Amino acid sequence: MRNVLRFVWLAWLGALINVPASATGWKAGTASVVITPKEPQWQAGYASRTHAADGKIHDLWAKALALEDETGKRAVLVTTDMLGFPKAMSDRIRERLNSQFGLSKAQIILNSSHTHSGPVLDNALQDIYPLDATEQAKINRYSRWLEAQIVTLVGQAFQKLEPVALFSQNGVTRFQINRRNNKEGALLEQTELKGPNDYAVPVIKVVDARGKLKTIVFGYACHPTVLDLYQWSGDYAGFAQLELEKAHPGVTALFFQGAAGDQNPLPRRTIPLARQYGRELAAAVDRVLDEPMRNLSAQLRTAYSEIDLPLSAPPSEAELTKTIQENDGYLKRWATRMLAETKQGKPFVRSYPYPMQIWQLGNQSILSFGGELVIQYALDCKKRFGQDSFVMGYSNDVMGYIPSTTILQEGGYEGASSQMVYGLPSIWAPNVPNLIDQEINRLANQIGMQKLK
Repeated sequence: MRNVLRFVWLAWLGALINVPASATGWKAGTASVVITPKEPQWQAGYASRTHAADGKIHDLWAKALALEDETGKRAVLVTTDMLGFPKAMSDRIRERLNSQFGLSKAQIILNSSHTHSGPVLDNALQDIYPLDATEQAKINRYSRWLEAQIVTLVGQAFQKLEPVALFSQNGVTRFQINRRNNKEGALLEQTELKGPNDYAVPVIKVVDARGKLKTIVFGYACHPTVLDLYQWSGDYAGFAQLELEKAHPGVTALFFQGAAGDQNPLPRRTIPLARQYGRELAAAVDRVLDEPMRNLSAQLRTAYSEIDLPLSAPPSEAELTKTIQENDGYLKRWATRMLAETKQGKPFVRSYPYPMQIWQLGNQSILSFGGELVIQYALDCKKRFGQDSFVMGYSNDVMGYIPSTTILQEGGYEGASSQMVYGLPSIWAPNVPNLIDQEINRLANQIGMQKLK
């Protein structure tokens, strides 16, 4: 009888050991690839640049975290040291990921850090760069190469799936400044800074079955515009990733950008400042890693939609002609293109398909939005869904700024003139913020996410 019991116990233990990890918890895999251009190429973000990049401070990276929950449902987060994915490129990448790996748009987040020291991509902010045919050809070649690299990267991440545990928590650091309400030139004279702000540093920790740290995912809501040089770099976000990977050998650190549309790192414009902010952010992440974090159950829920955001009335031919006569640079190029398209009978774009998305990793909510999301959206999401919520901007398509109701009414760069930078014909319609709020509520209801109010 004793031998029979021993046999039964050993058989039960063997069955337990051989249970697939997909039935007992998370699986995760991480991969990374250098995406620094191999030839001199125009840099994205600043209209004031006059020539292509001529060196690098550090490499640019694309990184992927592949996830699988206890039921086998999968998702992938891709982070990049780029200004932002234009819609056409994002759609092509996601179509290939769907074809090769069966991933729907709801299961894919393509996030960009928004560094202004990365390369120009095709069909993105074309009016602000004085590009000739040779430079455009470089951009086209690089863009196709980048798409292939990201698809390969995702495949490598899924090949590395292994049993893991996931943990999350928010930290804090305070080098973001609301750039609309605090003037950069008067910063040293100010004794108080005006918001709104969100100083949260969201962190996800991935550890393997032995408890060893494997991957760090972290974010912040602040423009990577410390630097305006002619050298490739991930700006402060690149320095933060390097700092964390140096402190934790063998670990991959992925940075995602938050609702940074109206937030700048100030003061700025030196490499030591970019390095300092990177270290501050890395220190905030390390503090979170050293403290207790929430263990996330192995349940993945995803939701995605694209809603048509209406634009206001387009400019008349007379208004475009006046803009051409009174301006130089990108404003003149924008108006010239718009006027030519009008005379060709090409209709103005009257709305834009805007991507929105929610993931839930256990009880950790991640809300991702396209475009240059301003900070008020993050604050509103946290009031609605809880302060522990993570909010991403610059995800899946960066088509322009996404202003709050207040900013849209005030105008200025984020509320009005930036639309021309992005090549759109006019500002957003007044009801756009409400449409976004309604849709994120609908997505939350779709996956059963609890609202506080």
